[in-house]
Amino acid sequence: MKKGSKQIIKTAFLARNTERELDTIYKMVKIYCKSNHKTSKVLCSNCQDLFDYAKDRTVNCIFGDDKPECSLCEVHCYKKEKREEIRQIMRFSGPRMIYNHPILAIVHVSRKFTRKFEEKYLKKT
Repeated sequence: MKKGSKQIIKTAFLARNTERELDTIYKMVKIYCKSNHKTSKVLCSNCQDLFDYAKDRTVNCIFGDDKPECSLCEVHCYKKEKREEIRQIMRFSGPRMIYNHPILAIVHVSRKFTRKFEEKYLKKT
């Protein structure tokens, strides 16, 4: 396999990670909005604004597609009040994700623990 083709495969894989992260965020916001704001198919305006904000921050992350989970990141690009809102949504929706979207929940948690393991054991110099 050529060196350039490895980079293309890596870029495609990382882009999928960003898409999956956005999908996970959207589904968590939707669970929260449906339960707390009594919406059905669409997000309320506040939740839609928060998702748009999170999407903008995720897509424009300075780490690109190789970004860590926001909770593990050294650079907090969310405004303080937005960060607290998204934390509240994740605390509420996280346990419910295993019932509504089990594969996304497992992937999200496994990526977080994998990243912690890598930082702790594999990146020591």
